[in-house]
Amino acid sequence: MDQFDYIIVGGGSAGCVLANRLSADPRRRVLLLEAGGRDNYVWIKVPVGYLYCIGNPRTDWLYKTQEEPGLNGRALAFPRGKVLGGCSSINGMIYMRGQSADYDGWRQAGCAGWGWDEVLPYFKRAEDHYSGESDFHGAGGEIRVEQQRLRWEILEAFQRAAAEYGVPPVADFNTGDNAGSSLFDVTQRKGWRWSAADAFLKPVRARDNLQVITGALADRVVIEEGRAVGVAYRLGNEGRIARACGEVLLAAGAIGSPAILERSGIGDAARLSGQGIAPLIDRPEVGGNLQDHLQLRCAFRVSGVATLNQRAASLFGKALIGLEYILKRSGPMAMAPSQLGMFVRSDARLATPDLEYHVQPLSLAAFGGALDPFPAFTASVCHLRPESRGRTAITSSDPGAAPRIQPNYLASEADRRTAAQAIRITRAIAAQPALARYSPQEVRPGPGHDSEEALQRAAGEIGTTIFHPVGTAAMGSVVDAELRVRGVDGLRVIDASVMPRITSGNTNAPVMMIAEKGAEMVIGASIPR
Repeated sequence: MDQFDYIIVGGGSAGCVLANRLSADPRRRVLLLEAGGRDNYVWIKVPVGYLYCIGNPRTDWLYKTQEEPGLNGRALAFPRGKVLGGCSSINGMIYMRGQSADYDGWRQAGCAGWGWDEVLPYFKRAEDHYSGESDFHGAGGEIRVEQQRLRWEILEAFQRAAAEYGVPPVADFNTGDNAGSSLFDVTQRKGWRWSAADAFLKPVRARDNLQVITGALADRVVIEEGRAVGVAYRLGNEGRIARACGEVLLAAGAIGSPAILERSGIGDAARLSGQGIAPLIDRPEVGGNLQDHLQLRCAFRVSGVATLNQRAASLFGKALIGLEYILKRSGPMAMAPSQLGMFVRSDARLATPDLEYHVQPLSLAAFGGALDPFPAFTASVCHLRPESRGRTAITSSDPGAAPRIQPNYLASEADRRTAAQAIRITRAIAAQPALARYSPQEVRPGPGHDSEEALQRAAGEIGTTIFHPVGTAAMGSVVDAELRVRGVDGLRVIDASVMPRITSGNTNAPVMMIAEKGAEMVIGASIPR
């Protein structure tokens, strides 16, 4: 097949959903182009393997941000999946939809059809929830959602302390109201990671009308007479063009999709001309509106309770951890990076929580580094609805060149105030009676950061991405509510790029929902012959 009805660029969370749904009709020929490789690396399947996938050139694009003024001049590693399944093959596996108000806000901003009641059926359609079919959950869908297979005394104590502070336990974060605390649900099956590739792509990979090409680096969309008619891509050192008689669907993520648009001549015309790219549509919004969740990793040393710091400190401890996983598919090797979740208001006047906690029975100075040599827990907290906006942009017409990523964390005064308040709330929870027997002592950011100015500076010192970039080809500016790129026929963006505003929680489940709904839009459109 050298001509297709649909060409999907990107085999990540959105692309796998699209490939499944669009190839269900055997009359439609579908091509999926993935720039990364196959997902046959063992550490993709083992939940704790994210430690060996993030920062690994086999599975991660190894992007970095620019030096961030709001982070006291630090540049951050900015992981993006470089493999079938995309970020769902290397992420924290947390299944989180966000809040009903997020989607109702999209609809109220002019994105017709994207309110909570309208998107909930798409979440349910793809879901196979451990509790079965209900008003809020689906059963029998592709993406398996399970409870975590672990128990940590320190996490239970933190949850009790949160209740003493005023944050009650809840049974389910995914009903549209996620206020409260609970263990996160995860995209796993029987103790193994269950990525979008596992769920949506592998079961249909043998379809005669579906072709999947890995190692295919998309260069640009081929546009003729105002219509997308194909994709130019590289396979090794060879340049190729695939033709589409239907639609081209960009699903390369919040960094990849705007880069492809820019190389296709859709972006800031003056800047594209300066890079030798002939502007086709002057759309400065492409690559703008970049939003991400910045997490503040507050750590506390404890005593008299087990944490992963001790359990993994010896060869014997590591052996026991490995044996538990082999025998039971449980324990630390089955853990998501974060186990206990909590959603809190930084200000009682807010209608919904604007802070999300990821609480872990471990501590370390930096992601991927060694665990601290003392027992400790981390209460990582992020601002869910930041005001700060950043930008990503290509640095060259070469598709192999890394983009410029400038999230502008903590650029807003309101964001800095919320960050300072988040640290205060974390300290207040750690000071509750339920944790007193473990004598928590703050390690990060550490004592002495008490004034508003000091707390804001501390947030810049310990803040790091939690890997949720969205918004760089947003509905209402770059694409319409049907996800069609404004000014070009036959071209859509269907991934995290299209979110006009970031959701109040982890973003993988919303991306799969967007692809589910987007696939229906594509199927409903006629293909010219």
